[in-house]
Amino acid sequence: MIVIGLTGSIGMGKSTTAKMFAEEGVPVNDADAVVHDLYRTDAVAPVGEAFPGTVKDDVVDRQELSRQLSASPEKFPVLEAIVHPLVRKREVDFLTRHREAGTDLVLLDIPLLFEVKGADRVDVIVVVTCDPQIQRDRVLARPGMTEEKLAMILSRQMPDAEKRKKADFLVDTGLGLDAARKRVREIIASLKAGKTSEKKPHA
Repeated sequence: MIVIGLTGSIGMGKSTTAKMFAEEGVPVNDADAVVHDLYRTDAVAPVGEAFPGTVKDDVVDRQELSRQLSASPEKFPVLEAIVHPLVRKREVDFLTRHREAGTDLVLLDIPLLFEVKGADRVDVIVVVTCDPQIQRDRVLARPGMTEEKLAMILSRQMPDAEKRKKADFLVDTGLGLDAARKRVREIIASLKAGKTSEKKPHA
């Protein structure tokens, strides 16, 4: 079974690209979706204890949590120490299930793949990218997004140029949906044909 790691900075179109892989029949484990679920289940108690006032109606209020982290960014490691092991457990369960089922390709959608040193957990890395101005326009169009918030998010992410250097395959979403979909199909075909990189092996 080949494990694809899909990553890309905020606003690059990673979620859209992950959906395209799913539409082509590749099972996807979405780390963001897992976190959303954990904020309604297993992470509620520990997050509420570490960040008082963030739990409302037995669910982690993501906006309040984001507000507290913006005010105290030094508390990010506290949140990561709670959430990352829970996300990792769900990921292992997903991989075990598909390995036992004989699935040939699976995809782990991990926004901070490099930042959390996750490259060793996957066989192939696909980086989603686009022109920086397109990225900026997309992100600033999101509800509640500000220049300051974007700057904070980008400061916690490896620069796009570095991610591209570490990629086995690239998907440029700035060229439009049809081009991205075609690219996803090409990558799947390459992997099924045994070609696991378009470049030299990543570091």
